Amino acid sequence: MYNILLTLLIVDSILMIIAVLMQPAKNDNASSALSGGAADLFSKQKPRGFEAFMQRVTVVLGVIMFGLALALAYISSH
Repeated sequence: MYNILLTLLIVDSILMIIAVLMQPAKNDNASSALSGGAADLFSKQKPRGFEAFMQRVTVVLGVIMFGLALALAYISSH
């Protein structure tokens, strides 16, 4: 049981790394200082489409990782 959970945790970790790397970048660079921060007008909008999907996938994979880590800690302590 321990080996199965450990394998699932490793697979989940790899999937989470891929999900985080696939998310679009949100860069704050020097051009926003020069333009007066006009880009900040639209930065408070809710993510839509692919960005929202990737955020949900990342959250789900994080919850699964947390649960697997707790289960492994419980099993290894007994």
